Amino acid sequence: MEIGLKKLDGKAVVPAYGSPFAAGADLYACIDGQIIIEPHKTAVIPTGIAVELPVGYAGLIYARSGLASKKGLAPANKVGVVDCDYRGEIKVALYNHSDVAQSVDAGERIAQFVITPYITADFVLKDELSQTVRGAGGFGSTGSK
Repeated sequence: MEIGLKKLDGKAVVPAYGSPFAAGADLYACIDGQIIIEPHKTAVIPTGIAVELPVGYAGLIYARSGLASKKGLAPANKVGVVDCDYRGEIKVALYNHSDVAQSVDAGERIAQFVITPYITADFVLKDELSQTVRGAGGFGSTGSK
């Protein structure tokens, strides 16, 4: 699938897949120098790119496992959503979960971008919903092991 991409900054790096079967393409920090993210704070990191996703697809921004496990840096909103009609710069709000300041360097891989189809629902009001064995059982209701 071809995805239209526009570089908004000459330093921007085109997203790249780390292996032939990777689901997510790496997003890169498009910054001058280095950004320091203090403990338990968020910094918005530009990527310098905009994309043109097809109708019916969204771009999901997920943490990179290495960045999250080694530095404690992950998207502040857990999963970012880039809608198919958005044409602005993709930015990643990185939150520092650690107790020490962490740095993000120019050109560093900061998140992964997964392109996925989605379904738009028509929500229909009903007086009653169908019955199931589970019913309204929520958090932990199906057991812990």
